[in-house]
Amino acid sequence: MICTKSAIFAVNYKVELFDPKSGGFMPSSPGIGMHVEARDPDDKTILSRVYSSEGRISFTSHTPGEHIICLYSNSSKWFSGSQLRVHLDIQVGEHAIDYANVAQREKLSELQLRVRQLLDQVEQITKEQNYQRYREERFRQTSESTNQRVLWWSITQTCILLVMGAWQMRHLKSFFEAKKLV
Repeated sequence: MICTKSAIFAVNYKVELFDPKSGGFMPSSPGIGMHVEARDPDDKTILSRVYSSEGRISFTSHTPGEHIICLYSNSSKWFSGSQLRVHLDIQVGEHAIDYANVAQREKLSELQLRVRQLLDQVEQITKEQNYQRYREERFRQTSESTNQRVLWWSITQTCILLVMGAWQMRHLKSFFEAKKLV
């Protein structure tokens, strides 16, 4: 998943256990849970916790780039050989904010809530623009570095060809002089 700098992640999840009798998945039992580990692009652990079989996980990342979210079942000992199904709903940025909860907590009117949403959207757009500028700058640096390497490689090849040509001319001249053909 790609995110902008300082993004909020919200993950809603639900774990279900396969029931061989019914041939379908049943709602999760109390013993089933998930160990969740989230890492940023620098491979630093942002989050590492054990959660219940259903819930919501939230965390904030301050590093732009691709993040890794790993889910591990904590119930492999008890239900070995069983299949688990995990439903995930991952939201990033302003989509991860529950505005109904914010309005209730901060006692905001409908107009104030809408203004808050618009301000968050403007902030998210600004962050996305900054991230795109950062990516563009990195791409430009990579392109210029590649261009410079290609230039020096071409110059090196040309020099090698000229040296080889001069050496062959000198070698052929000495060969013909030794054979007394010239």
